[in-house]
Amino acid sequence: MRHILQIAVVGLMLTGPVWAQNLNREHGGDTYAAGEAVTQTLSATGDVFAAGSVITTSGSASGDIHAAGFDININTETGQDLYAAGSSVTITAPVGEDVTAAGYSVRSTSTAEISGNLRFFGRNVTIEGPVSGAISAFGGTVHLNAPVEGDAWIVGESVTFGADARIDGTLILSAPDEISVPDSVIPAVRITREPFDQHRIMQEWNENWGGAEMPMLPVWLSMFSAFLISAIFLLVLAAIFFTFADDRVEKMRRRVTRQPLQTFLLGVIGLSALFGMVPVTALTIVGIPFVPFAIFAILVVWTLGYLLAAYAIARRVFVAFDGTDDPTIMVKLVLVGLAICAVAVLNFIPFVGWVVNYTLVLFGVGAMTAGLLSIWIPDPDPALEADLITPSDDV
Repeated sequence: MRHILQIAVVGLMLTGPVWAQNLNREHGGDTYAAGEAVTQTLSATGDVFAAGSVITTSGSASGDIHAAGFDININTETGQDLYAAGSSVTITAPVGEDVTAAGYSVRSTSTAEISGNLRFFGRNVTIEGPVSGAISAFGGTVHLNAPVEGDAWIVGESVTFGADARIDGTLILSAPDEISVPDSVIPAVRITREPFDQHRIMQEWNENWGGAEMPMLPVWLSMFSAFLISAIFLLVLAAIFFTFADDRVEKMRRRVTRQPLQTFLLGVIGLSALFGMVPVTALTIVGIPFVPFAIFAILVVWTLGYLLAAYAIARRVFVAFDGTDDPTIMVKLVLVGLAICAVAVLNFIPFVGWVVNYTLVLFGVGAMTAGLLSIWIPDPDPALEADLITPSDDV
């Protein structure tokens, strides 16, 4: 469930333009913050979920912190684990347990004391805060300038050590050149050197990741398990949007049923623009590091568009069978679940299943595109639009 919530928060971040204002709310003991720029002084008793272009936090949090964005600065004393993903990630405060961070530039400062394990993945990795557990550092350049009480696994094209670097356990080192490790960091007898072969490293990583023996399941049960996990994820995502952005969801849902042709065409335009981001970003050269973010944005928008359109069609059928025009959140979630099951069944029909799924995505992306354009280009005469709405439009 934790990983589902992490992905959901990233989805909230990437669909930030849907809201006219930032999100800042406590719910169920957890703290949620999302927006273009999130600056928060925390005093959280539970977990913290933050998403935005620029995230800067201070204060304290008793539980875990999950942060996703472009520029992330965590100056919050974290009681348990810290998870962060962004272009630039900087950690400047103590963490009670483990740290897992990924980005182009990932750094822990001298004030960021890590009580558990540290795992850094990035182009430029810098570790300056003391680590009580083990470290795993994978990057283009890796710089260690902190004491490590446990073992270390360092893989990088360039590896350097500062004056404060010390490894009390063992060191597994992979680098393309012969890296000189000072005796003050670790004696040579406790160093294991492995050849730097990126292809072999990734192959071993994949094999070890998927090499655990699992009970063999029948094919049908494996497929059902995969469907069940996907359905639960989509239902959790729908519940979050129904809770925090229900009005906006309803506006986009009505657009799908009121103006299907226009919404479909806007979906074609919106999805084309998203796919066009990838080559255009790569052609700028400086934007190459952001290509993965563009691809991830496509995946998130595709999923959200599919979910929105499936819900819109289910609501339309529900009203056609004398359902209420203002259902509760529980009824909405039931409709979403039924829609997911119906579309999943259609997937077993060759060609037709793909066409239905793709059409739903275009409808959903079209409604999201229209909502985004309505924020950037306000209606010059909203009264005229109101006059054109008839009671039947509420369906």
